[in-house]
Amino acid sequence: MTSDIDKTTGPADTPSAGPETIKAIPVRHYGRYVSAVVALALLGGIVYAFSQGKIEWDSIPDYFFDDRILSGVGKTLLLTVLAMAIGIVGGVMLAVMRLSKNPVTSSIAWFYIWFFRGTPVLVQLIVWFNLGLVFEYINLGPFYRDEWSDFMTPFLTALLGLGLNEAAYMAEICRAGLLSVDEGQTEASHALGMSHAKTLRRIVIPQAMRVIVPPTGNEVINMLKTTSLVSVVQYPELLRAAQDIGQTSGAPAEMLFLAAAWYLLMTSVFSVGQYYLERHYARGSTRQLPPTPMQKVKANLLSIGRPKGGQA
Repeated sequence: MTSDIDKTTGPADTPSAGPETIKAIPVRHYGRYVSAVVALALLGGIVYAFSQGKIEWDSIPDYFFDDRILSGVGKTLLLTVLAMAIGIVGGVMLAVMRLSKNPVTSSIAWFYIWFFRGTPVLVQLIVWFNLGLVFEYINLGPFYRDEWSDFMTPFLTALLGLGLNEAAYMAEICRAGLLSVDEGQTEASHALGMSHAKTLRRIVIPQAMRVIVPPTGNEVINMLKTTSLVSVVQYPELLRAAQDIGQTSGAPAEMLFLAAAWYLLMTSVFSVGQYYLERHYARGSTRQLPPTPMQKVKANLLSIGRPKGGQA
């Protein structure tokens, strides 16, 4: 009996060796290397062509912080903020009117959106500037009365032309955001005794912001660039200031590059603000917020030196 037990206990009871380690070799994408080389070659060719052109690049730093340029930048930012404020407020009102069950208000909102989205903003600016041919005077009774040419200043022309046009686009953005909220939210709030206006303000609009904010950020950046069109109505924004300096300094092309550099700088700042605003309103819809630019840089720095591949 003892010998049988001894026979069963032997090398068979020793633990067996684990599976061999699998070394994962990443796939090499040679097409990526080739495309990167081609892209760098094209970029280098473009940079070389501009460096050999008859452009006095030294004149750009001389006027980059000129008082007229800085004044134009300030007027551009002011016009962008005020026009977007008109567009957002008007867009919310038009979106609510468009979704109204009243056929009159819904039709008026539809016609407004159809008209302003169907005509170029440059044409609208010129029409606003020349409406004195139709309305010789503007008469608001005991409050205000003046000639149209004195009333419709270049600033007011630019503000109305850009703001009212933007309201048509913001109306569709806001309408899409309002429609994205489940109807059960509205029905539940009405069941609790909340009015329609209070339901919009406290329930629907806060939830719709997640859909409204991203395209609104794009509209702000687009508005910043669209302000360059108001130079045709003699408003001294950035492009107009750059053109005036170009005519007096004899460097018109260089001043256009200077204006482009300022537009790139301002849109970059707005893009960063848009990113953090979208991240803020995404807190209730995603389990994990997207990393910030600093977090991405930190993750890339920490990943340097780590072994490629993995173990199975």
